[in-house]
Amino acid sequence: MICDLHCHTTLSDGSLGIEDVIVQAKRMNIDFLSITDHDTLSSFSRANILGERYGVKMLQGVEMSAWDKDRNSKVHILCYAPKKPDRLEGLCLKSCEIRKACSKEMIDKVMELYPITRESVLKHCTGSKSIYKSHIMRALIEYGYALEFYGKLDDELFNLETGTCLVEREYPDVNFVLDLIHSARGVAVMAHPALYDNIELLDDLAKRKKIDGVEVYHYSADEAKRKELLDIAQRYDLIVTGGSDFHGLYNAVPTHLGSNTTSKENLDRIIKLSNKI
Repeated sequence: MICDLHCHTTLSDGSLGIEDVIVQAKRMNIDFLSITDHDTLSSFSRANILGERYGVKMLQGVEMSAWDKDRNSKVHILCYAPKKPDRLEGLCLKSCEIRKACSKEMIDKVMELYPITRESVLKHCTGSKSIYKSHIMRALIEYGYALEFYGKLDDELFNLETGTCLVEREYPDVNFVLDLIHSARGVAVMAHPALYDNIELLDDLAKRKKIDGVEVYHYSADEAKRKELLDIAQRYDLIVTGGSDFHGLYNAVPTHLGSNTTSKENLDRIIKLSNKI
């Protein structure tokens, strides 16, 4: 059984719509798919209908934005199978508003350096619940200032440490996000801990029994990081997941649906836990 539990659509920062993603999953012989758009539950009902149509089983998911206040860094939490998803709506809306405010400031900063228009960015996110750096880069590419999404210009503008146009604000506290996910009767899994250097946080959350699982199989984790994450998962009996983190045209590295996966055993653990919560 092939299970990809992390991918994105045009509802957040992916370039393909829900149907295109599910059709591609079918081509890849994926049995279980979770669409985990950032801070939006909007895919849930349509994904279920299309999944039935194309013969791909869907696990409801969302990737929640959070902040580790102790280490002053962002962290993403994957929420699976929430039985009371309405409880997450307010938090999703708040996080989308934070992202939109940051993105509008970034667009203003970019426009001071490059004569693009606000409309040239916004036309690429009409279906999205927010505005992302990839939408800004797409406008810059269209007007000839770059040839790729993750090259020299992206680094100059949006590098996490030196980007001249990067604007970031704190998202809701990770402990609050985890408590809300559990109140919504969802399963909480830390997404790609190696990407934002969240491994120390993971150990702390697992020790306090605040987190249910960890995404080990992700392109950002090399073999050494995967071993470190697996050791933590074994120590605290965490669910171990994997996913492609597919974004289509906006992929940070070449990655396709099914390029990283979750075992049936761990999928079963997610479903079993969601029924218990």
